Amino acid sequence: MTYQDTVQWMFSQLPMYQRQGQSAFKKDLSNTIVLAEHLNHPENQFKSIHVAGTNGKGSTSHMLASILQEAGYKVGLYTSPHLKDFRERIRINGTEIAEDFVVEFIATNKLFFTEHDLSFFEMTVGLAFNYFKEKKVDIAVIEVGLGGRLDSTNIIMPELSVITNIGLDHTQFLGTTLTEIAGEKGGIIKSNIPVVIGETQLETQDVFNAIAEKHKAKIVFADQVISNIYPSDLKGIYQTKNIKTVLQSVKELQLLGYNISETHIKSGLLNVMNNTGLKGRWQVLKEQPKVVCDTGHNKEGLSEVMKQLQLESFKKLHVVFGVVNDKDVSSILPLLPKKARYYFCKPDVPRGMPAEDLQASFITSGFEGDVYNSVNEAYKSALLHAKPDDFIYVGGSTFVVAEII
Repeated sequence: MTYQDTVQWMFSQLPMYQRQGQSAFKKDLSNTIVLAEHLNHPENQFKSIHVAGTNGKGSTSHMLASILQEAGYKVGLYTSPHLKDFRERIRINGTEIAEDFVVEFIATNKLFFTEHDLSFFEMTVGLAFNYFKEKKVDIAVIEVGLGGRLDSTNIIMPELSVITNIGLDHTQFLGTTLTEIAGEKGGIIKSNIPVVIGETQLETQDVFNAIAEKHKAKIVFADQVISNIYPSDLKGIYQTKNIKTVLQSVKELQLLGYNISETHIKSGLLNVMNNTGLKGRWQVLKEQPKVVCDTGHNKEGLSEVMKQLQLESFKKLHVVFGVVNDKDVSSILPLLPKKARYYFCKPDVPRGMPAEDLQASFITSGFEGDVYNSVNEAYKSALLHAKPDDFIYVGGSTFVVAEII
């Protein structure tokens, strides 16, 4: 099979949570453990950092990878979901995994995948870990896909665990309270492995402290100890929280013997996008009119994005917006500005919420906007109607952003 054939097979034949939703979610690690044995446990043959959290884990992972690259380490980076190409999920020093490696890995193990009914995410984790082993990375930054305790990535024994924050997202899988969700995310905390918590939250602090105490793991809340931060090329005031998390994580790595200087930290934070290829975080796509996209999609993420939007000056606001069908639209409506023209669209994935349904929810709450047949059609219409001194915001879903980048 060609690379495109291979990726299409992965998408169409095996469950993929990001595209399908709840039907693709598996609540145990048995398949991943069997796969790891089949691959001779690649996860044990490289050092790693494990990053979980509701929001900010992607940015935090990329920042950490960038700083480690500046320090001269060969750094693997595993994140999800991708925006344009599957290979974005697996990188070494910013370079995406080769198409040939993906094709060969799937071809070699395809029979095993089908016999054991492995999910898209399970096989992708196996691919990433095998790749990092084969390429002999010094360390890999591994972002949790969903949750923590039962996530396929949670077979690693990292140098450091990081949990950015806790919000009400994926409640159908992880629990309906912050306390329950913290218990799931806290599942990445390992015995005698230090853990950095990005944000102190009243509902979750005791949960994390209890798990850390049980595992005799050193625990530090970054926002309690980090006051001064450095600038980053990742714009958005919400990145301040992620930078604090990263700075404390680096301190823990330094204590473990990693040679990371202040110069490496400063340079790493200023060159995240160039070093790692990160896109979609308050990314400016155009000027006059100014167009910004952001992958923030849940209540907490959109709240931070809207704070950033309020700092912008413009004559009229245009919002290209789409969500997935398991999104609780009522929870995000109070965050969004009513004084704007909305362009409702459905992201091109099976989970995408029909634009008509999205519009109905908004109109009932006093918003104004029209329905479009696709994300691109909505975006083109926004560009057509916007004046040079207007502002266009594109978001609501990672998949919406992916279609216009």
